[in-house]
Amino acid sequence: MPIIDAFGPTAARDTAPGVSSTLSPAARAYGVLPMPKLEWNPEVERATAHLYERIKHVVPSVEWPFFAPYVKAINELKERRGAVILAHNYQTPEIYNCVADFVGDSLQLAREAAKTKAKLIVQCGVHFMAETAKVLNPDKVVLIPDSRAGCSLASSITGDDVCLLRERFPGVPVVTYVNTSAEVKAESDICCTSSNAVQVVESLGVDKVIFLPDEYLAKYVASQTKVKIIAWKGHCEVHERFTGDELRKYRAEDPNIQIIAHPECPPDVLAEADFTGSTAHMIGWVRDHKPCKVVMVTECSMASNVKVDFPEVEFVQPCNLCPHMKRITLPKILDSLVYMQEEVVVDPMVAEKARRAVERMIHLKS
Repeated sequence: MPIIDAFGPTAARDTAPGVSSTLSPAARAYGVLPMPKLEWNPEVERATAHLYERIKHVVPSVEWPFFAPYVKAINELKERRGAVILAHNYQTPEIYNCVADFVGDSLQLAREAAKTKAKLIVQCGVHFMAETAKVLNPDKVVLIPDSRAGCSLASSITGDDVCLLRERFPGVPVVTYVNTSAEVKAESDICCTSSNAVQVVESLGVDKVIFLPDEYLAKYVASQTKVKIIAWKGHCEVHERFTGDELRKYRAEDPNIQIIAHPECPPDVLAEADFTGSTAHMIGWVRDHKPCKVVMVTECSMASNVKVDFPEVEFVQPCNLCPHMKRITLPKILDSLVYMQEEVVVDPMVAEKARRAVERMIHLKS
């Protein structure tokens, strides 16, 4: 079905609300640890050799002596702190492969956050992901290494915007992409990710939904269902930069190349793709098809992470980087564990309402 209406952001938003720059309660409660020595020596080389063996195809050997001391220190400190590190597919290879305990797309990370027994969660992703982890774990400490790691989608809409849409379309359920703040989730009926958006929309058993905030994902969902969609004009600043012309040039250079794209991309990009899916589904497609050469049309670091498991596949990387994801670095993760920063705080009343929408998504039957 076509999009039947679309609305847009009314003002600029802060990208990372709710995080204080002052010493966190967690730091006061758990204390600050001494900063480990960070030097490249034979002991560090031996301790991290198995990790570098895994990423040697995507991380030059000249870079490893800088990364390795941080990797060793982080892995030791997370054990001492009783912490678990969650890393999104867009994190850099040395984070994704060498210090993360769980990796995945937003849905996978939400599920891991919901079931972890760890008392401390370090979210290596963007702020809405850390908020989601906190919403699902109100009694645990959630840290994000850099609270400025925001998201253009999350900053495009507020809870007040959702309330206004509800007034304009009374009785129409609100499906909200997880790429939103806790206050937006709190005003929603159910959340979704790009991997289950169609399933979530159709699970409501209605003929019309408000789908927020990604306009391009909404258009993709509308093309896959008979449910009518009321959309919001939010965009991912990474995916909106891809163009159909760009992909046609890749095909002109090599007609046998395979193109797989994220549904946050514009429609003309998806029209050129051989497969459209979430980051998790894109990884699954590569695993199942083992293409000789593939263009992965999403954030640049993901291709490097997937190549670790499929070195025989040639990845063409149209290198659009997410500036917010790239705020998360090994030094900042180490600081996070040493100083217990930056702690994510969500108002309990907001968290309780948001939790219902997120849990409704997580518990949706496949």
